[in-house]
Amino acid sequence: MRRFISSGSAFEREIGYSRAVVDGDWIFVSGCTGFDYATMSIAEDIESQARQSLRNIGVALAEAGAGFEDVVRVRYVVPGGGAEFRKCFPILREVFGEIRPAAMMMAAGLMDPRMLIEIEVTARRQPH
Repeated sequence: MRRFISSGSAFEREIGYSRAVVDGDWIFVSGCTGFDYATMSIAEDIESQARQSLRNIGVALAEAGAGFEDVVRVRYVVPGGGAEFRKCFPILREVFGEIRPAAMMMAAGLMDPRMLIEIEVTARRQPH
């Protein structure tokens, strides 16, 4: 059974996507940027944006009945490339260090020049 999760972001309505899709035990969380959807604001530094991206992902995972421990794949998109991405290593290690999902980092432009990182995850709920 497929279920859609929304963050309430205007982007979802404007573009036509869901924050996450739950299909059975699988959870596919769309790319999350550093936007704080409550205020529609975004920090100016990549570290703060990475933290907010992870908070956005955490909210979607929780609504799907999962957590970061269920993440099996993570994809990072960073317009600034490797040097900028390195600034996020300690933050990402806090969340994924013990989980160690399969991962990929890409350097590519994002939809808004204020966006410095976008993070997408795939998770699979484990029986509890």
